Amino acid sequence: MQSRLSAALAPFLCSAALLADGPADNRPENVRPVPPPGIEVPEKTRTELRAGADQLGRKIEDLRLSLAKKTALLDLLPDVEIYHKAVDWALRYNQFYGARDFKTASELLAEGGQRADELRSGTASWLAQTGLVVRGYRSAIDGSVQPYGLVVPPGFVPGGTPKRLDFWFHGRGEKLSELSFIEGRRKSVGQFAPSDTFVLHPYGRYSCANKFAGEIDLFEALAHARKYYPIDERRIAVRGFSMGGAACWQFAVHYPGEWFAAAPGAGFSETPEFLRVFQGEELKPTWYERKLWHLYDCVDYAVNLHNLPTVAYSGSEDRQKQAADIMESHLAKEGIKLTHLIGPGMGHKYHPDAVVEIERRLASIAQRGRNPAPQTVKFATYTLRYNRSHWVQLDALGEHWERAVIDAAIVTAKNELRASTTNINAVTFAIPSGFSRFDLTRQPTINIDNQKLTGPRVESDLSWTCHLGKVDGRWTIVDQPATTGKRHGLQGPIDDAFMSGFLFVSPSGDSPHPKVQKWVNAELPRARKHWQLQFRGDARVKADKDVTDEDIASHNLVLWGDRFSNALIARLADKLPLEWTRDAVVAGKTRKASSDHVLTLICPNPLNPDRYVVLNSGFTYREYAYLNNARQIPMLPDWAIVDLNTPPNAVSPGRVAEAGFFGEDWRFSGNR
Repeated sequence: MQSRLSAALAPFLCSAALLADGPADNRPENVRPVPPPGIEVPEKTRTELRAGADQLGRKIEDLRLSLAKKTALLDLLPDVEIYHKAVDWALRYNQFYGARDFKTASELLAEGGQRADELRSGTASWLAQTGLVVRGYRSAIDGSVQPYGLVVPPGFVPGGTPKRLDFWFHGRGEKLSELSFIEGRRKSVGQFAPSDTFVLHPYGRYSCANKFAGEIDLFEALAHARKYYPIDERRIAVRGFSMGGAACWQFAVHYPGEWFAAAPGAGFSETPEFLRVFQGEELKPTWYERKLWHLYDCVDYAVNLHNLPTVAYSGSEDRQKQAADIMESHLAKEGIKLTHLIGPGMGHKYHPDAVVEIERRLASIAQRGRNPAPQTVKFATYTLRYNRSHWVQLDALGEHWERAVIDAAIVTAKNELRASTTNINAVTFAIPSGFSRFDLTRQPTINIDNQKLTGPRVESDLSWTCHLGKVDGRWTIVDQPATTGKRHGLQGPIDDAFMSGFLFVSPSGDSPHPKVQKWVNAELPRARKHWQLQFRGDARVKADKDVTDEDIASHNLVLWGDRFSNALIARLADKLPLEWTRDAVVAGKTRKASSDHVLTLICPNPLNPDRYVVLNSGFTYREYAYLNNARQIPMLPDWAIVDLNTPPNAVSPGRVAEAGFFGEDWRFSGNR
């Protein structure tokens, strides 16, 4: 439903910033730094803050040792470390943006010190605190500590009655260091704070629209919060405004079975049209870039909102109204009418009437909560990174980056599951305990793509699971999903390696090719620096000769160099999908001289097929993309040959001579 709200009241301002500076940021040859440099810190202030940070750092290291055998308390150490990191990084990386930040830094050091002292005494008062609470966890991606904020409702007691939880995704903030984020989470409940509800504010790894590591931040923060707070698993919502609205659209369409509701405001929901409207930019993508838009273009996944109640908001005068407008048109094609509340006369802000109406609608939806097993599931994807909705899980596609669709329904009267599929080669149906609609005493029939099969019996706890795979083009029941080929979490592209634990592996030797050596010497430090700048962590790094079996078992290995400079590349070179010799990089009929080219790729690690190996790449978007979050998408597919005769710039690591995707079996399948 679309609703026009009364214009009688004054605007209710939203603190979220706009996403970029418009056409001024359309010049890749002249890119301003993001984050921007901070102000000069008076020497006396710097000395005092440095001394305070060092003192807190020593307390943290002492606690790490003294609590080594006290696991429950040691697990709380990130709640202290986030305060040290906030001040330490602001000092190290010149990220104080106003004189007020100096006072904030002193306050954070004092608060961190108080928490450290409590831990030393065996207590942690903040675990029972209500109101505004700042928490921290250690990320599996890079071992960094990451903060998040909580609004804890009055009446909360540890172990009490489970309560609703709303995620709130923040707007773009190029100056949103850990220091300013924690300060905000100490002082403000934010745009919305429903009664008797936890509100979790993810940091989202800075200002990346909660993409990539910022996406995983939500799930890591949620896992951490579940350990300490009683959360109603059927009443978790996603919400946000501006850049946070874009994040909300993404989590809604990618993970539709996880939330009871979604409430995006403003933002963007796809790449090309938004950049044309908001940025005045006409894109000229390569063929593989156009395919990779499907990763974060929410319009391509519109049908996934079939079972997710969604309440969108836009100001009538806001250019970012485009996000909901274009989603509305794509939803209409799927037979879904978007609830789109519009604040009359509003720019980039909420109308006060909208605030009331959104809260009313979400409260009503929360009464019902998330349905774990709706009778019908409609789901579309382009990648197995996003492969699940409710009781339907896709296990193999016919071809990645082409649209895959399933429409499944339980027909109770016929004790039958009906499904139609496109571009899907394996699927699991898994109805959770207590929700099966099938007859306990009879085996259900599965009618999939007009092929009939007899399914397994329902379990006595009213759960039901069935794995299907195609054999010679025909569906058959299988014991388990395939463990080879492209599958969830091992499907590429290169950027996917940085959504789970990774390790940069530096070369101990030198390449026989000077251009390759020079490029690696520049690009590896750059990748480390930009991981810190954009994803707020220190990437783990080891030399090739120091990599252990444990490293291989537990990390995606990002190998830098060639087979002559990096011992691990030499060890794996003959087992990779593409050939890279002293003389040439070979991809099908393409042959490029090794003296002038470097190979980047991603594939399962031959030494551990449950993890990736990556050659010569960090995350693939570069400085130009930092200027607008809609640009922050993969810029390289599964493999690319980079011509080193063109220097790296703010868009590319060099001229991409050839690039492509591997097939579903991770073998070379051509350049198109």
